[in-house]
Amino acid sequence: MTVTPEFRFRRLRRTSVLRDLVRQVKLSADDFILPLFIEEGITEAVPIASMPGVSRIPESELAQRVQQVWESGIKAVILFGVSHHKDDIGSDSWDEQGLLSRCIKIAKQAVPEMLVISDNCFCEYTDHGHCGVVVNDDVENDATLENLQRQVIASARAGVDMIAPSGMMDGMIAAIRQALDSAGFSHIPIMSYSSKFASAFYGPFREAVDSSFKGTRNTYQQDPANPREALAESMQDEIEGADILMVKPGLAYLDVIANIRQHSALPLAVYHVSGEFAMIKAAANAGVIDEKAIVLEIMTAFKRAGCDLIITYYAEDLAQWLKG
Repeated sequence: MTVTPEFRFRRLRRTSVLRDLVRQVKLSADDFILPLFIEEGITEAVPIASMPGVSRIPESELAQRVQQVWESGIKAVILFGVSHHKDDIGSDSWDEQGLLSRCIKIAKQAVPEMLVISDNCFCEYTDHGHCGVVVNDDVENDATLENLQRQVIASARAGVDMIAPSGMMDGMIAAIRQALDSAGFSHIPIMSYSSKFASAFYGPFREAVDSSFKGTRNTYQQDPANPREALAESMQDEIEGADILMVKPGLAYLDVIANIRQHSALPLAVYHVSGEFAMIKAAANAGVIDEKAIVLEIMTAFKRAGCDLIITYYAEDLAQWLKG
């Protein structure tokens, strides 16, 4: 008995040219932002064991590294300082001669066209590893906001192109926008870590930034079981003046990304975090997956869910793969 399908979807899959022509979600090097870890006081790169191929680099190599990234086709970097001048409030992060300000200046001088983003938090700069001022074993929200205002103004004076606050403090976008505008930096956009979860996927990052963090961040980062709260947080940040929203981590939160996309017209970013990166590397090194194919599929999933921008340690690899 002959069976004749009513419609043949396979017609448009017949050749690679046809498949490219009708592809609904496309990746570009312009989609990606590369995180860079810069440690002061070192003279050569320090490999991060849990993140194969990623290292903490010395300040002396930052300019060359930024040039290399630009030449790869990646046009945006986000900077994470690994401070040797930590204290209980992270004051080095708003010192205009401190590590964060120095790194911003170096990156901008190296490639003025590069979009330089500062990760604005305190966990890399505090001796306790928490994201703000600790009082009675918890982060004091409003005191942290005041220090965050100091930090973003210092970053702006250093020449940063975009502020990216990651501490998940209530009211942080309103406080930052007020501080920047009052200091004459109304042109600087804010990419908010607006839905950042208290996730188990961050483990390798703590090695990357040499964090002394102990305990949990459950009182300020979001519960992974609360998707409606995640949407509310992002919508609040939009109201307060965020220019870009972000979900962190990525793979386990595609539903959150899609939900925010349905409720907001702002550009939407995702952070493909250290644990996600490390899992792919481990599986690839074990020979059980095709690394390139898996990464391209994951990046496509982020875009399909509604993301415009992707922060990933694979940024340079992706730029190279997409050229091919």
